[in-house]
Order: sequence, then C-alpha cells, then structure tokens
Amino acid sequence: MTASPLSIEFVTSAVDAKVLPASPAEVAFVGRSNVGKSSLINALANRKQLARVSNTPGRTQLINMFALPNGSTLVDLPGYGYAAVPGRVKQGWQKMIEGYLLDREELANVFVLVDGEIGPTKLDVQMLEWLRANGIPHTVVATKHDKVKSAKRQTRKKDLAAGCMLEPGDIVWVSASKGVGIDTLRSLVLGHLN
Repeated sequence: MTASPLSIEFVTSAVDAKVLPASPAEVAFVGRSNVGKSSLINALANRKQLARVSNTPGRTQLINMFALPNGSTLVDLPGYGYAAVPGRVKQGWQKMIEGYLLDREELANVFVLVDGEIGPTKLDVQMLEWLRANGIPHTVVATKHDKVKSAKRQTRKKDLAAGCMLEPGDIVWVSASKGVGIDTLRSLVLGHLN
C-alpha cells in the first residue's frame, strides 16, 4: 500500500527558532550540505519546487518551515559541512541549528540524513552523538540509495549502520529521484505528526 504524498505548503523562513509559529507537532530534517534534504522534502510531497533544490551545496541558509493541513509542521534546517558560503555564515548556522534543536518544544523527531553513497562523515557522527547526548529523538535516513551499486548494497548498509552506531534495520534507505523508501519515510513522518 502506498502512502499518498504529504500535503504540505511553505509557511516561513527564519534565522531564529524563537520566531517560528507554534505547531501541534513538528519534525525536522538535518544533514550535511548536498545530502539531498530539499529533494527529499519535494519527494515526500510529490512536488518538484516546494523546497528549493540546487547543485550548489549550502543553498538552504535559513530554517524553512512547511505545514500540513492539520497544522503540524516539517522543518528543513541548513546543511552542515561543506557549503559555498563564508565561514561566518556557517558558524551562524551551527548556532541556529543547535538553538532550534534544543529549544523547539514542538519537535517530535529529527530525521538525520546521511549520504548512502559515501556513508557517515565525521560531521554526521558528531551530529548523531550530539543528538544522543541531548536526548533528542532521531531517525537516520540514508539518501541516494540509487547511487549505490546493487552488488554493494548489503555491505554498504552494514557499514553505514555501523558508522552510525546502529543496526542495519534501524536505517531508512531512500532515493528521492527513484522513489525508493519514500512511502516508508512518509509513514514515519506522519506517525510523528498525527
């Protein structure tokens, strides 16, 4: 059974979580620059231009909020790591992301996107350790499933899970371009928001 696309609309962008409107429940997407956060949000909604997609890492520079018809919300956070922006801007992002994750009472779950093709980077591992240390509920989502050769998928899944200090079954594998795992992820998102 396929889950129907998320009916979401863009609400606002902000540099500070304190100015975001209240929400009955919220999930956030975080990951390094160029991991495919915006593409994944577009795939969940089955819309091409809902979240801005770019080939230039670091396009998402604000906290972007989207709302479902029931008022619950989904947030796209700026990427961490390499981005084609000045260092002072990147430092501001860290403060923005941490402030959001620590202070947003509505936050039900954080979806941590890890590039399935290359596995978790040092920054991904730091993010996971930080979330665990702060008791923030999260789910690891491996993107770019289609870029991993089928002969190497099982090994890649084991290695990626080990790198995230998880079991292979704890990771949700997706491909925004091919639709792999999108229904599963959609159901997980809705489970946190309903």
